[in-house]
Amino acid sequence: MLDRQGREISYLRISVTDRCDLRCRYCMPENGISWVEHREILTYEEILHLVGLFAQLGIHRIRLTGGEPLVRQDLPRLVAGIKRTPGVRWVGLTTNGILLKEQLPALLDVGVDGINLSLDTLDRQQYAAITRRDALYRALNGLNAALSAAASDRLTLKINCVPTAENAGQWVPLARIARDNERTDVRFIELMPIGLGAEFPCRTEAEVRAALETAFGPAIPCPQEHGGGPSRYVTFPGFRGRVGFISAITHQFCSGCNRVRLTATGFLKTCLQYRAGVDLRGLLRNGSGDQAILAAIEAAVQEKPAAHHFHTGRDTEDETRTMNQIGG
Repeated sequence: MLDRQGREISYLRISVTDRCDLRCRYCMPENGISWVEHREILTYEEILHLVGLFAQLGIHRIRLTGGEPLVRQDLPRLVAGIKRTPGVRWVGLTTNGILLKEQLPALLDVGVDGINLSLDTLDRQQYAAITRRDALYRALNGLNAALSAAASDRLTLKINCVPTAENAGQWVPLARIARDNERTDVRFIELMPIGLGAEFPCRTEAEVRAALETAFGPAIPCPQEHGGGPSRYVTFPGFRGRVGFISAITHQFCSGCNRVRLTATGFLKTCLQYRAGVDLRGLLRNGSGDQAILAAIEAAVQEKPAAHHFHTGRDTEDETRTMNQIGG
């Protein structure tokens, strides 16, 4: 499926819930959160129906997100259904790791291909300050379970860190996880000014790279991956894994964007920064046929913006919801 810019759209991120068991300061307010009512959330059957339609249009890579996807009951059942969908080649999951140790065996049994684990620090006090929850030990239990699965070639593992002024002293300790483990990437993702993230200054790829090169020596570029996403990878002398950078602010990658997002309420978003898209839940529940839904998806993809404008300030068409509401 091609958009108007000639980009091949093959990757769909599906938010299965807006709920989360953490309250990360750049993602969610500490109090006063209005959760989406259960009836407004897509059922697993509705998600699977839509995945089948997206697959017909060439989507073959699926990632499940939230909020925190593992707080939704029986998620392995959804993973299993997506894995059975003709045309889908890969299914991954983004998680904070809090519930991962307990649920990973079931996810592996149904064939999950990759885990992205969000972790901004290895320091307990700092973790509690960033997430507003004293739960680092649970996240590390999930990390260790995923590292064991990756070591046995059952899983690809990516650890995602959002670099901030607060966790600058943790960039090197986090990168050491990639030094010590094969099939494991540690990625540094520049904070995008969406929702509460707009209140935090961005720490850049250049700053992180400089800190890592001071600690480990010159970065060694790795071959660019195709189809998986915008991360650019390097390694360092003695590293078994890789370090990646996703730098939407300082190294805009919109010309190669291959993804769209489906929110937990069934709204198809074609770009994180903009509100534009189409309500697929409405079409599904009002009895519109598959051909009408397929046409709506294709029309929305055709209107996918050419690029974000994070570097030029706000616009009236920009997204105003928090990241847990739209799916990161």
